[in-house]
Amino acid sequence: MSNILLEKISIAVVGLGYVGLPLATEFAKHFEVCGFDLNAERVSQLNGGYDHTYEVDCESLNSVLINIDDSGRGLFLTDQIDDIKKCNVFIITVPTPVDKYNRPDLSPLLKVSSMIASILKPGDTVIYESTVYPGVTEDECVPVLERESGLIYNVDFFAGYSPERINPGDKEHTLTKILKITSGSNPDTADFVDSLYKSIIIAGTHKAESIKIAEAAKVIENAQRDINIAFINELAMIFNKLGIDTNKVLNAASTKWNFLNFKPGLVGGHCIGVDPYYLAQKAQEVGYHPEIILAGRRVNDGMGEYVADQLVKAMLSKGIAIAGSEVLILGFTFKENCPDVRNTKVIDIVKRLLEYQIDLTIHDPLADSKQVNDTYGIDCQNDQSKNKLYDGILLAVAHHQFKDLDITSMSKEKTVVYDIKYALPHEMVDVRL
Repeated sequence: MSNILLEKISIAVVGLGYVGLPLATEFAKHFEVCGFDLNAERVSQLNGGYDHTYEVDCESLNSVLINIDDSGRGLFLTDQIDDIKKCNVFIITVPTPVDKYNRPDLSPLLKVSSMIASILKPGDTVIYESTVYPGVTEDECVPVLERESGLIYNVDFFAGYSPERINPGDKEHTLTKILKITSGSNPDTADFVDSLYKSIIIAGTHKAESIKIAEAAKVIENAQRDINIAFINELAMIFNKLGIDTNKVLNAASTKWNFLNFKPGLVGGHCIGVDPYYLAQKAQEVGYHPEIILAGRRVNDGMGEYVADQLVKAMLSKGIAIAGSEVLILGFTFKENCPDVRNTKVIDIVKRLLEYQIDLTIHDPLADSKQVNDTYGIDCQNDQSKNKLYDGILLAVAHHQFKDLDITSMSKEKTVVYDIKYALPHEMVDVRL
């Protein structure tokens, strides 16, 4: 059984991104916490009291930072694995991406499991938060921990799974305000993991009956949302052909009490655009071909090209020559008010418009221009975008900075304004999704 008392625990949070850093910061208010990340530059930045993801503000971060020699509550940050070997609870928050064929890529999870195995001790507990298909924790990760540590699962060490529910950029539904699913490898460990998270989660916890149930619950959350958005995206394509305003249809339909309020749009990021493939992969492994899940993915994965084609058609209808035309894209991150560019579907719009030989300018005040260039090979011109007039302006991401943007000052006589997010005043928009 897990025999760690809450007052005796020392926590290592492994992975200091959008999920790990808020978790480490919150736990550090109550426990001794070591935050570990392989990215030395990221650790140095955080030790300087600054988080480029904006998930943790400078004041909150600085209030919990401590030195390695300090004892008691607080957060010590490091990129050295030996610095966390004294911990007895390890919480894994690394990404779970897909490869270019949309197959689950477990290599980050297995690599970090191997690293933890090298310092695992009798009595330790390893908790995974990364989104996976049912079975990954106990069938893929635990065997790595056992094999490389020489310890026996549920005898020498224990495991838990508590899926992250962070919504990047959301300052209302923050970590402590979102009910947390917990689970453990045996009843005592399940109780321990649940108590641990209860110490910081104001909204409370739900203790699942097994790790596999907790894994399944998480992966269907995002699959369900993906399918619902795909349905609305398909409706938008139908209504565009019928000459009907999709937003007005949705406003009318939402007057019924049980109508689900989803909007059309791009579906990217590291969760909703990825997690359904994890569930689909596991389904196929056991002999079931998931039709609805993959159909939703096909619709959503095609929305970038659809938006680009709609813009081009609108420009042609105004007599604008496409090749060599100037188009401004507002926003490049995967969602509004968030600097994360991972798996952004705006890149699909960019690629399609470049096929038309359009001269593109991309403006995103939150996106890191270097990261965009390193990841996608394109430039965010940002402030330079204000010095030109455009044949087309496409609002792709509804950052709050765009609310007061003077669109007319950047428009030519025939400029087409396309608003994907229903964020601009109706009278200045030519096309909506």
